[in-house]
Amino acid sequence: MILANNSQTCEGIPSLIGNTNLIRLSKLFPDKKVYGKLELMNPAGSIKDRTSKFIIEESFKQGLIDNDTLILESTSGNMGVGLAQICLYYGLDLHLVVDPYINKQTLKLLKTYGATIDMVREIDDSGSYLNARINRVYELIDDNPNSFWTRQYGNPLNPMTHHRTAEEIVCQLGVYPEYILAATSTCGTLMGFADHNHQFRGNSKIIPVDAYGSIIFGGKAAKRVIPGFGASKPSEFLKHELLAEPMWMEEWESIVGCMKLLRHEAILAGGSTGALVSAVEKLEMKPGEKAVIIICDRGERYLDTIYSEEWIMETFGKECLEMVKKKVNENLEYEPIS
Repeated sequence: MILANNSQTCEGIPSLIGNTNLIRLSKLFPDKKVYGKLELMNPAGSIKDRTSKFIIEESFKQGLIDNDTLILESTSGNMGVGLAQICLYYGLDLHLVVDPYINKQTLKLLKTYGATIDMVREIDDSGSYLNARINRVYELIDDNPNSFWTRQYGNPLNPMTHHRTAEEIVCQLGVYPEYILAATSTCGTLMGFADHNHQFRGNSKIIPVDAYGSIIFGGKAAKRVIPGFGASKPSEFLKHELLAEPMWMEEWESIVGCMKLLRHEAILAGGSTGALVSAVEKLEMKPGEKAVIIICDRGERYLDTIYSEEWIMETFGKECLEMVKKKVNENLEYEPIS
């Protein structure tokens, strides 16, 4: 039998980054039109695949890096994995500065991709490791003349990446959704959506979802244990006038959201996505209005933390574990958690 020439092959792993699906979360939100942008389907598992690819490829085009440049970044996880994949593909050496809150699975991934790991262990004045990580990056820049810091917290290419993500959402829905909810960290994704919405006169409300303990929107600094959600330093990208009022989530609410998404939709996602699930539950929506949440990354990296009863008990206590299980089992039409 002769098959028709209908090839749909791609050229290299970077070609698979982006163009992720948008699905309606109809089992989790039967009475609301809530959609999830499946960024966990990117080849290295998160929305930071987009950022990593765009920054590296644009930096090549602008002559900021060459084949011998050492790439540097401070990361709590996903940006590191995205960079590790894209740098391996292009044959670039990568040096990542991380801290003890990084997931063990993520650390194994980074090493498997061939990244050099530099672990900082002293908490900085803010009670976190972020500033300590960034200080270590500056030391590495001084020690390596032909180095380039991708600078996810300050590189304008970060939010620029997500003009494309926003375009995909509008094309997939056919209209601008009334609400787009994005979790905070660097705020690159958030401001990419907001900039695109403003530039093209969209009518979406771009809602930041921040963690209690994060200082991005003026909150009081406090210990946080879920990586990649919130930050202990202000974002360089924020334009408050383009954003709706932020929503704040407790870390246990992130866990509840993750477990609800898994139980109802069979989607295993990371902590920041859980915060968006809990946030959109509280969002007052009129009939027919649409909301989009960003399903930022895969949950396999959190099996020993967010999805572990032992970890929840050790980190937040027995009462919190019982409350999480109760919240997850609310309005459940099938077998509850034992």
